[in-house]
Formats: sequence, structure tokens, C-alpha cells
Amino acid sequence: MLELREVDTHYDGVPMLRGVSLRVEPGEVVCLLGPNGAGKTTTFRAITGLVAAARGEVSIMGQRVGRIRTERIVALGVGLVPEGRRLFPDLTVRENLWLGYEAAGGGNAFEARLEEIGTMFPRVRERLRQTAGTLSGGEQAMVALARALIGQPKLMIMDEPSLGLSPRLIEEYFEIVARMREAGTTVLLIEQNAEKALQVADRGYVLVKGCIVADGPARALIEAEAVRQLYF
Repeated sequence: MLELREVDTHYDGVPMLRGVSLRVEPGEVVCLLGPNGAGKTTTFRAITGLVAAARGEVSIMGQRVGRIRTERIVALGVGLVPEGRRLFPDLTVRENLWLGYEAAGGGNAFEARLEEIGTMFPRVRERLRQTAGTLSGGEQAMVALARALIGQPKLMIMDEPSLGLSPRLIEEYFEIVARMREAGTTVLLIEQNAEKALQVADRGYVLVKGCIVADGPARALIEAEAVRQLYF
């Protein structure tokens, strides 16, 4: 579903990612862990066409996407939850969801999908007419996730989704990710919260200073020295 092969990126000539390789197979939840400044969001941006790779290759569902614009990547069947939610604050929740649906290819089934999403996210359904900028941080996080899911993506890529959430909302968020896994949704989960991410992931990678320093099954990474030094 997703593969990075020896990807390098630069910002103003400064190396950010250095030979990053990872893969996500169909139906897997794979987490990418790392401390602040490790290059996690740069990895998200490289996958989604927001940063050009100086070297290496990014493939989604077997198609090279290095020179494809972000909106075309979404249209391939990729749901994106960017860091900071990135909702349109002056639009209503319903309008934000409609934009996510249209970006994924649209069609005539929006109302039916809206009903399904409302069942999954009751608080989102309660606030459909409210402008997104007036929601709490936790509500915005749920709207951002709902916006990515409404187009029924084949692959979800989530960048720091739990950032800024209360402990209770973090629990709720990762319960939703666990349900996505049970439903067979393929997910790349980019996270600082190693403990929660490894509980729902099949496999994981650890990124430090732009380099992958460890990878393997989630259960093994919990015991890995590189992960324990960083997090536990």
C-alpha cells in the first residue's frame, strides 16, 4: 500500500530525512515513532507531495507519487489527517466533511456516508452546523479524522493525531484507530505517543534525526533498547 525507498529530503540545503525506507502492507497498522524534530512530519509531507524527495522513491498502491500533487494522492484513495487538524475554521463541520468527500472523488452518496460517519462520531453529528473554528481541540480532532474517513480511503496516513488531546480523548482516539484496524483499514500512524501507538500497531519504525534507527513487530519494539531509551 505504501513504500518509501531510501528517501532523502532537504530544507534550504539542510538534510532532514536520510535514507528513510519503510513499507505498509494491506490491512496493517504501522506506526512511525520519534521525538520532536526527528523528521516525522517531514516524512508525512514527503509522502503527500508537500516536500520533494531529493533522492529515493515514494510509492502508493504501486504508483510512484514523487511528482504528483497532494489532491491527486487523495483521489487515489488516501485519507490524510495532518498535524494540527487543518480544518477550514470559517466553514461548518458539514462543509468540512463535504470537502473531504469531494476530494476523495465525490459522488451521490454523501448523505449516506454522513449518516455512517455520524454513527461513528456522535459529537461530530451534533455539531454539523457549527463552524469548525468554534469547536474544542478534541472536537476538531474528531472532525479531522471524520473528514479523512468519509471518502472511504484505502489507506489512512495520520500525523500526530493525539497531539494536544486530553488523556481521556487520547484513549477514545486510539480506540477508534483500533476499530479501524479490526475493519481492515490500512494505516500509517505517525506518533510521539509510543505506548498507545504500539498497542494498536502491527509493526513500527523509530525515526531519530532523520534516520530509521529501529523497526520490527510492535511487541518487539516495546522491548527494544532504542525505544526504551527514547520513551520509557
